[in-house]
Amino acid sequence: MAIDRGLLAGGRRHGDAGVHLQTPVSYESLTDADVMLRVKDGDDAAYEYLVLKFRRPMLSFMYRMARNAAVTEELVQEVFLRVYRSRATYNAEAKFSTWLYRIATNLAVNHARDTKHEKPELAVHLDEADSETGQTPDLADAAPSAEQMLLRRERLAAIRQHVQNLPERQRMAVLMHKYQGLDYKQIADVLKLSESATKSLLFRAYETLRQKLKDFV
Repeated sequence: MAIDRGLLAGGRRHGDAGVHLQTPVSYESLTDADVMLRVKDGDDAAYEYLVLKFRRPMLSFMYRMARNAAVTEELVQEVFLRVYRSRATYNAEAKFSTWLYRIATNLAVNHARDTKHEKPELAVHLDEADSETGQTPDLADAAPSAEQMLLRRERLAAIRQHVQNLPERQRMAVLMHKYQGLDYKQIADVLKLSESATKSLLFRAYETLRQKLKDFV
């Protein structure tokens, strides 16, 4: 994702007065929170690092929320713009990923409510992660039979549909837990729930999915 410098008005450059970033930094050696604190101090290269690191997970998460490739790109760009615009108030109390997903979920929820009567795209992209495993299918595997492909498509379509049909908070919790790899505490922080409430929320969601998908097991 290219960073639109025009949309980042107000950010400081490495050479600006008051910003001392003379020594090259290995961002990989820092926590994401520490990298974001450098963004707060005017380090735009640190911001670019975070965009590159989290762009793909954000695309995956937002696509499952929006079900539209073009809208997903717009939402992800908006997520990172909000990250940049909020840099001055970032305080690293929570993990950076938790803060990021809180921004993303708020944006996704607002979008879903504004477009609840619109139909999602029917197309499934080749690089879309497998709806059951969260992994991109290995194209080098032995080619399945036509019947196996049909059954797999039907099963994945059913999973996608039933996940979409979950109540809003259950859907977001499942997407973050199953596909994004967030733990209970992170999800609880994003949704502003207790860990026990989050576990209960996920239990209800997975139980609903098990019941709805029992014919595919």
